[in-house]
Amino acid sequence: MNGFADMAGALARDLFPLIWSGMITGCLYALGALGLVMIFKCSKVVNFAHGNVAGLAAFLVYGLSSGYMLQLSWGTAVLLAVIAAMTIAFLSYAVLAPVVLESDLTATIATLGVGLIVQGVTLLVFGADIVSLDLPLPRFSTSVLGLHVTSYDLTVLAVAVVTIGALFFVIDHTKLGVAFRAMSESPFAAEVCGLNLRSVHLFAWVVAAVLGVIGALLIVPTTFLSATTVATFMLQAFAAAVLGGFSSLPGCLVGGILIGIFMNLFTFYVSPEFSSTFLLVVILMALNIFPNGILLKVGGSRV
Repeated sequence: MNGFADMAGALARDLFPLIWSGMITGCLYALGALGLVMIFKCSKVVNFAHGNVAGLAAFLVYGLSSGYMLQLSWGTAVLLAVIAAMTIAFLSYAVLAPVVLESDLTATIATLGVGLIVQGVTLLVFGADIVSLDLPLPRFSTSVLGLHVTSYDLTVLAVAVVTIGALFFVIDHTKLGVAFRAMSESPFAAEVCGLNLRSVHLFAWVVAAVLGVIGALLIVPTTFLSATTVATFMLQAFAAAVLGGFSSLPGCLVGGILIGIFMNLFTFYVSPEFSSTFLLVVILMALNIFPNGILLKVGGSRV
């Protein structure tokens, strides 16, 4: 009996911190997933270059703030990196726009090429070395209900809430956001009403790039920065998008948090070596059990 009580106590002692840290990481997966879903909702294209563009932007922050390229302030480096990511998104859509309008499947495959080009540029400029990129945060930690809360945790929550809140405000209360929602529901009807298809697409691609950069800069301090780090992070974001439904922005939030928690529990209690395999299993199960997303009723066509 005492052994069972000790085991239950140890489980609870480990479980709640794992859930907490999973929720923090899940907020970042949600940011990445929102970018993927925004592009998919209005253009039906899965942007596989999403992680590579965000990774290049993270490397630009490193290069511009560490002295590798320039010795700028962290804020200035972030601003320039965001502008660079937005420019890449603009150029990517400008090149892919004719393909997007003809075939979303062909455009999806083309984004793989864009991603490889961006990854090649990253390797050419910064090499294959692993570097560290920390956030300029004060050292702070406290205990809340037995959970260890750090300045990093609070920063992630604050940035995620502000970013997601701003995004939903734009989508719900601006003309461009209304146009985005109309295009997501019925592109043909929206175009008949006079909406500019390419402008709405470009809005989604540029905003997605910004969301990807924010997620990348917040996730890199927990690991390391390499040419493939952020692309790997976007695999979790992709799983969050699948779980939440590629047609649901709120579903991305739920999917991101659930993926963060599931991944934490699996890597701690099972094995971190099979985390990618576990993630693929979650994606397959989500497509079969929740083909339209976890917030929607099961039914209809699969993503």
